[in-house]
Amino acid sequence: MPAQDAPVPQDPADALAAVVALRRLADQLEDAAVEQAMRAGWGWPEVAEALGVTRQAVHKKHAKRLIAAGVTLRRRQ
Repeated sequence: MPAQDAPVPQDPADALAAVVALRRLADQLEDAAVEQAMRAGWGWPEVAEALGVTRQAVHKKHAKRLIAAGVTLRRRQ
């Protein structure tokens, strides 16, 4: 759906609140998907490619949380 066709609330405060809510939801979905992928044996390069970011970026964003959640992370060979 092109941006001009997206439903935008008339009140700017409502529109901005919707943006914040969508970003939070996207972050939650990313966290869950990355954890699921890592538990399934994916490596950082595969996760990074799927997200369209660098391996370093995805590692920096998710490694500590995954370790705290008890996920066994693959080491580079």
